[in-house]
Amino acid sequence: MTAETRKAKEIISKIIYVTVATVSKAGEPWNSPVYSAFDENYIFYWVSPTATQHSKNIKENGKAFLVIYDSTAPEGTGDGVYIKAKASEVRDLRELARAFKLLYARKNKKMRGIAYVLKKSPLRIYKAVPEKVWLNTFEKIGEHSVDGRIEVKLKKNS
Repeated sequence: MTAETRKAKEIISKIIYVTVATVSKAGEPWNSPVYSAFDENYIFYWVSPTATQHSKNIKENGKAFLVIYDSTAPEGTGDGVYIKAKASEVRDLRELARAFKLLYARKNKKMRGIAYVLKKSPLRIYKAVPEKVWLNTFEKIGEHSVDGRIEVKLKKNS
């Protein structure tokens, strides 16, 4: 495992909020911070109302871009993970139950019943399956500090 991959995994494990960027059919961008959890394959899960703009955008085109970073880091010292992903509402009952457990385990709170995100509930569980993952880098070009990105592999066999 590379140092960059270790750093990316550390950031993902430490930060509980993921910024989910989506785009509507009309090309309008939308950005939403969500509380998230992830599994061993780095599939990210979160709960959102179906009426929110990011949920509507995911339903329309299934595309998302996630950013995970520590917003309290001093200028020029922050590290971030960037993830291009396929996003969707989770509909399979086994996956729903598993995602629900992951979300509550990360909070260390007593789990609600799965009905909380089913049937007449306005809430659903969504997921983002990474297609490409990057870690930010810092370079010096002359007297300028410039951000860059390096691709990392989160899964063992990818």
